[in-house]
Amino acid sequence: MITILGIPGSLRRGSTNRALLESAGELMPEGARLEVAGLDGIPLYDGDLEAAEGIPPAVAALKDRIAAADGVVIATPEYNGSMPGVLKNAVDWCSRPPEDQARVLRDRPVAMLGATPGRLGTILAQDAWLGVVRTLRMRPWYQGRLMVSGVHELLDDQGRLTDARTREQLREFMAGFVAFVRG
Repeated sequence: MITILGIPGSLRRGSTNRALLESAGELMPEGARLEVAGLDGIPLYDGDLEAAEGIPPAVAALKDRIAAADGVVIATPEYNGSMPGVLKNAVDWCSRPPEDQARVLRDRPVAMLGATPGRLGTILAQDAWLGVVRTLRMRPWYQGRLMVSGVHELLDDQGRLTDARTREQLREFMAGFVAFVRG
């Protein structure tokens, strides 16, 4: 069984990027599953905190989940034309200490998707992530990106993705990424 870890880049309970990942979990190809990991409890990165107390428990748990997964899907909102700080902060923590990067991030397959209420999608945020994943020596999947515009019009009252066209795009996206992970 291929396990993909989805990481939503927002802390909001009603996060549309979390909703997108929840829908992706319903649309996984046979032999694969998606788990969603939140960013709750991760403090702002502080080298003094790391030196005094080590890696915080919420960070250690996220690192272990990433290391156990066959691939990672980052569901990034776009804030002010770039990546959200809370998600970048989590990735920064996950890269600590440097000698643990090989276990957690190096060569880890990664894909980007994102949802926004705006009309331009999350292309700027997704592009901003490319330098980060390259620096961390992750293995980005370049064959697919999914940018969902006007996402609030595509969700029902419960936050479920109901738009058939977008669900099919998401199904194809996840199938392509799983194929990439399988190699």
